[in-house]
Amino acid sequence: MKNKIIQFLSAVFPFISVIILWRLSVVFWNPAGILAIIPIFYCSFVKPVPWFTPFAILFCFLIDYRFDSLFYWTFIYCLFYAVNGFQSFIDLSRLDKNALQIFMFFFGISTLVLSFMHFNFSNLLRAIWLSAWVSALYFPITSLIKRVCNDR
Repeated sequence: MKNKIIQFLSAVFPFISVIILWRLSVVFWNPAGILAIIPIFYCSFVKPVPWFTPFAILFCFLIDYRFDSLFYWTFIYCLFYAVNGFQSFIDLSRLDKNALQIFMFFFGISTLVLSFMHFNFSNLLRAIWLSAWVSALYFPITSLIKRVCNDR
C-alpha cells in the first residue's frame, strides 16, 4: 500500500509542481506564475511525462491569461514542441545540467521578444531580470522533480 502511494505521488508530482508554481504568483518574483514554465519545459522536452502535453498547453494558456498576452506563451510552447519534434540533431534528454542551455535560449528569446512588443527601458530591464531569475531557478526545480520522480 505504501509503495502504491509513493508511486502515485511520484507520478503526479510534475503536474502538482506546475499547479503550485502557477498559483504562487507574485509580481516581482513570479509574475503571472511564469515559474511554472520550468516544469512545463522539463517534463515536456527533457524528461517527457505521459499525458503532460495537454496539461502543459492548458497552463501555458493560463499563464497567458494572467500576463494579458494573447496566446503568446501557448504559441511559443507549441512552436518549440513542433521544432523539437521535427529536429533530430539535439537529444534534450541526454544533455547535461537538465538541458539548462536550451531552456535559457527558449526562455530568454521568448522574454526578449515579449519585451520588444511594448519597448521601453523598464520592460527591457524586467525581461533581463526575469530571464536571469527563472534560469537561476531552473536547475534546483528540475533537480527536485528528478529526485522525486526517479523511480520511473
